[in-house]
Amino acid sequence: MNCVLYTPAFCKTLVAGNYTIDCCMMVRKYFDDFVLEETRETYGRTITETDIVIHAGQTGDFFPHHMDAEWCKAQPFGQRMAHGTLIFSVAVGLTAGAINEVAMTYGYERLRFIKPVFIGDTITVKVTIKDLKDHKKPGFGLVTELVEAFNQRKETVMVCEHILLAQKK
Repeated sequence: MNCVLYTPAFCKTLVAGNYTIDCCMMVRKYFDDFVLEETRETYGRTITETDIVIHAGQTGDFFPHHMDAEWCKAQPFGQRMAHGTLIFSVAVGLTAGAINEVAMTYGYERLRFIKPVFIGDTITVKVTIKDLKDHKKPGFGLVTELVEAFNQRKETVMVCEHILLAQKK
């Protein structure tokens, strides 16, 4: 891969004990630098009751599937489940490791919630480059990433396609 990594002047470096943390990383990964079937995987993120309560407050979705533990005991899944939109948001956030100056999100397609996610489940995400095609705007291409979210048992809980509009070299 011929992308350029650097830390611009507006980014800060934090020193915490023995650790140095760059609070942002910039990358220039052009359309031409993406490779079909290339993959990357994220670290894990455990879904908490607090996540669900905050998401309900932000979205107004207080359905009992998410908020009523007693009601859920009598339902097929037997416990509260996270909102699909919460899992989508967490999955997308986990994939956002760098700012690509020459590409931006064009949209998401084929979003599906395959299995429920419960309080205490840990989500990881795998991203695979699935398609590369020219865009009608000269000098740009579309990159399709397959985004797959898994729980701690390696069961697929969510899938979607992330479409990037990327500048060509």
